[in-house]
Amino acid sequence: MPLPVQTQAKYWSIVIALSALALWFLGDVIMPFILGGAIAYFLDPVADRLEKAGMSRVLATVVISLLAVLVVILGFLLVIPTLVSQAIALANSAPDLLRELQSFLTERFPSLMDESSTMRQSLESLGQKIQERGGELVGTLLSSAMSVINVVILLVVTPVVAFYMLLDWDRMVEKVDSFLPLDHRPAIRQIASDIDRTLASFIRGQGSVCIVLGTYYAVALMLVGLNFGLVVGFIAGLITFIPYVGALVGGALAIGLGLFQFWGEWWSLGAVAVIFMLGQFFEGNILTPKLVGSSVGLHPVWLMFALSVFGSLFGFVGMLVAVPVAASIGVVARFFIVKYQTGRLYQGLTGQQAALDEDIAE
Repeated sequence: MPLPVQTQAKYWSIVIALSALALWFLGDVIMPFILGGAIAYFLDPVADRLEKAGMSRVLATVVISLLAVLVVILGFLLVIPTLVSQAIALANSAPDLLRELQSFLTERFPSLMDESSTMRQSLESLGQKIQERGGELVGTLLSSAMSVINVVILLVVTPVVAFYMLLDWDRMVEKVDSFLPLDHRPAIRQIASDIDRTLASFIRGQGSVCIVLGTYYAVALMLVGLNFGLVVGFIAGLITFIPYVGALVGGALAIGLGLFQFWGEWWSLGAVAVIFMLGQFFEGNILTPKLVGSSVGLHPVWLMFALSVFGSLFGFVGMLVAVPVAASIGVVARFFIVKYQTGRLYQGLTGQQAALDEDIAE
């Protein structure tokens, strides 16, 4: 005899409450395991393809791990030092940039930039705040990244967890599937399949788009000669998952910096604008259709809301789980909406009569 709906709801509420408490109290402890699981999930299709090509699961996992370690080492040696130095330089040069903006506005709009005007005081204050907070933020990130605990977590625990989870991923999925309640197994499998499709489209697809566009913006801006081009490309690529926002924010930041650096060199300034126009064209017509697909099922507003809520409640670990939780909630909501629309509460007598008329017409 199946459990009553009220009893099932009670059990599921307990599971959700225990999961939230685990995130709240054990966030720092479980972070490497969440990161490792996310990496394993991201790389599982690659391992499956290598298996189909004739490799064993162990060999495929070893090959993927060695390539990942090589990429990480190259990143630490080539990209991260430059990125950090440019971020520090950008934070330190903010007052100078704002002073140049102030001089420009003074020449063009002298009435707005009077010594006692609010705009002038705001620009001066903003420059000092950016320099203080920017340097403080970069210093905090550097000090935390160089702490022994974080080094151990990032360089030892997370890769080990990712390796073993990638090695046993298919067996873990089969084991979890065997624990599903028999009465609800088809529905749960359908929901899990929809969640996997949504996450695959968003995390693997949109993540690949962010990496490709971020690399393109950074390399192209540095080739043009824009100062802090690597930082601008990193920021634009990082927020590309929100449609149009990455290109708009990155383009505005790049053109704003270009105005100070390339004033009078209109070809260079135009090249910066063309870079972002081409990036937006490739994203909308090539990258997103090929890598993400036409239907992701994860609205950007819902995603930003989930990131804000989980980040506020559970910190960095909350932001890591925000995307899968948001996708799961969206899929479950759509599942119950379909159930509701095919049920008696929604259709009532009108729906029953329409169905009867269709049967008579046939």
